[in-house]
Amino acid sequence: MSSRADRLQPVVDLAADKADEATRSLAEHQRQVAAAEAQLVELRRYRNEYATMPDGLGVAALLNRQQFLLRIDSAIVQQMGEVQRREIALTRAQNDWADARGRAKALDAVTTKYREQERKQEARREQEQADERSQHRRTPRG
Repeated sequence: MSSRADRLQPVVDLAADKADEATRSLAEHQRQVAAAEAQLVELRRYRNEYATMPDGLGVAALLNRQQFLLRIDSAIVQQMGEVQRREIALTRAQNDWADARGRAKALDAVTTKYREQERKQEARREQEQADERSQHRRTPRG
């Protein structure tokens, strides 16, 4: 007959696997946010560098520069949206990770409690058997 802790162990293992997967997912989302933020910083830096370049010689050059700055500004706005989407996904991943980790810890605690109860029951049984053997030895035979 298997113990409650032994019967629960596959569920504990599955919860631990899910917590591990949530940890990997969280790390990936953190990496994606960092990459999106780095790209936004690079776009802003590039825009600032381009905006501070000396003016061109003619109207056409000035118009081209203005159009290019508008395209960069548009890319910055799009990247800001991407950063925001990645941050929202990261928050979800953090919540999923916390939930999975909490479930795994709770199941592990229950299993530990069951094992401790089983250990105490076994110790009690062994003590009762030892007491019983001791009683039989003391009883005079005759």
